[in-house]
Amino acid sequence: MAYKTIQLQKETSTALVTIDRPNKLNALNKETIEELEDVFKGLQKDKKIKAIILTGSGEKAFVAGADISEFSDYSVKDGKKLAAKGQKKLFDFIENLSKPVIAAINGFALGGGLELAMACHFRVASDNAKMGLPEVSLGLIPGYGGTQRLPQLVGKGRAMEMIMTAGMITAEQAYAYGLVNHVTTQEELIPLCHKIISKISNNSSVAISYAIKAVNAGFKNTVNGYEQEIEAFGACFGTEDFTEGTTAFLEKRKASFPGS
Repeated sequence: MAYKTIQLQKETSTALVTIDRPNKLNALNKETIEELEDVFKGLQKDKKIKAIILTGSGEKAFVAGADISEFSDYSVKDGKKLAAKGQKKLFDFIENLSKPVIAAINGFALGGGLELAMACHFRVASDNAKMGLPEVSLGLIPGYGGTQRLPQLVGKGRAMEMIMTAGMITAEQAYAYGLVNHVTTQEELIPLCHKIISKISNNSSVAISYAIKAVNAGFKNTVNGYEQEIEAFGACFGTEDFTEGTTAFLEKRKASFPGS
């Protein structure tokens, strides 16, 4: 399928998804959200793909927010529908994807852009990146999970300050806050993500999918994360990857996981 706002590149077991609206600083509009949903659903089904990198085109922005022109005249009902639909179709879907998704933040990640990055399993930023949730300056609050995921990552106090001031923080501040895992140069951003993925790919993709599910469960009030971990831990014992992993350990060799 040809996409208008997305570039998709596949290299062996890794997919690079690039949001490609440089004239709009890669801002999220309805079309982009729908295309991202389609891309990620396809990658979830693609057995060859084991990990995904999500980034923005150019060197200025990852995603500089939502396309405000699309919803500036929305009603209360329209606003609720916008938030609910976006969360379900894309943001929650990415968060719960069984394959690791790394956000490569290559510039501005503001509003919906930072919320998209926070939905990924972790984040790597270039040293020129700036992050923030400026929604209150528009008379809104962060949507797409922004009020929930930010305090999970940086703590309640810092999240409150970032949201209330509507200000931006630098990549180094984001690293200090725990919002991003690594900071590097623009040139090394994607190579570093590939380096991390190469370490991930040495391990059981089946076990990783269970780990993602168990970790996410701990952040949901309606789910007992410890019970989810017990279930997932037990389920691992019934997999071919577990048999191979333990056999390789006992035989003092490197594992070759059938599910990877």
